[in-house]
Amino acid sequence: MKKYRFLLLSLGALLCLSACGKEAPPPGDVNPVKENVELTVWGAEEDEALLQEIFASFQSHYAGEADFHITYQPQSESHCKDALLEDLEGGADVFAFADDQVAALAAAGGLDPIENPDGVRAANLSAAVDAASVDGTLYAYPLTADNGYFLYYNKAYFSEEDVQTLDRMLEIAAESGRLAVMDWSSAWYVYSFFGNTGLEVGLNEDGLTNYCTWNSAEGPVSGVDVARSMLDIAAGSGFESRTDEEFLAGVRDGSVIAGVSGVWNAVAIQEAWGEDAGAAKLPTFTCKGQQIQMASFSGCKLIGVNAYSKHPQWAARLAEWITSEENQRLRFKLRGQGPANASAANSPEVQAAPAIAALLAQSEFSQLQRVGGKFWDPVAEFAGNMARGNPSGADLQAQLDHLVEGVTAR
Repeated sequence: MKKYRFLLLSLGALLCLSACGKEAPPPGDVNPVKENVELTVWGAEEDEALLQEIFASFQSHYAGEADFHITYQPQSESHCKDALLEDLEGGADVFAFADDQVAALAAAGGLDPIENPDGVRAANLSAAVDAASVDGTLYAYPLTADNGYFLYYNKAYFSEEDVQTLDRMLEIAAESGRLAVMDWSSAWYVYSFFGNTGLEVGLNEDGLTNYCTWNSAEGPVSGVDVARSMLDIAAGSGFESRTDEEFLAGVRDGSVIAGVSGVWNAVAIQEAWGEDAGAAKLPTFTCKGQQIQMASFSGCKLIGVNAYSKHPQWAARLAEWITSEENQRLRFKLRGQGPANASAANSPEVQAAPAIAALLAQSEFSQLQRVGGKFWDPVAEFAGNMARGNPSGADLQAQLDHLVEGVTAR
């Protein structure tokens, strides 16, 4: 019996030693099933080639961690909010949008606060961080710090002194049988004539409705004074209201020698005008017998992550990748857009770019774009009639009153 017990104990000891001697395989030896990640990205139509290059580098970097299927869909940055809020759950996982939409997107639940705000704040220009925030909370990743406009001009026709005043520019354009243009179908640009006159527009405390004094008959410059100046400009043979696309077409065919636009056209204008491509702050215009510096709206482009994304962590990683220093430098190289990333923005090549220098010069006379949705159509309707020369002869004060009624509607 003792011998039997000894054999059992010996066998048990051997089994224990055998089992205990085996180590668990290290985690690296196990091949986990890679996650299948499908992401939809909305971006500007003209950014498709750039974004595809960025997607490729992202997938290469994270190739061992997931199987990615990234779908690009063109979507206007200025209308992104409206498209997204129509169907948040079915909308893009990652999207580019203009900073004036951040408050509405956050309020509607389309954006969650950024999980690592300190790192984003440290890496980007303070103005871009402010533009991506609501009441001090960061809701999006800064992409560009150049969403403003300034003057492009052809140096073969204009000197640096000529482009200081709109009067002189229109005189030269008329004499040469060519055009200086601006888009009066867009309220974004039309703000230029009202912004430095003492007349005001902006958001009320509710964050949705506007206040507007553009119809004021008091003060050093009235709304009617501005309207008369716009009519005088429109009457000249050297001026024409053209959309951004029509402006660029005119640059290429030689009919346009100056125009108001932004950095997104810098590369195309450089290709068309070569060494004659010039850029400067906006000129002054004559109003009530004095020269008034044209104003501008300013802002940033941002990258947002849909709060309803099925892959929120990967969507956030892609947003960070798109807005990284390296890819903001690439964006500047391929698209001429000014970086929000501080290191990229302060690089010699960015600082030396004529379009960026012009934007910085204009920034002294710019205001962060903060207006509600009711601003756009009434202003565009009014300015369109000014561009046509007010053919019906309608009373200017009445038109401005109608404009303000529409802009301030609740």
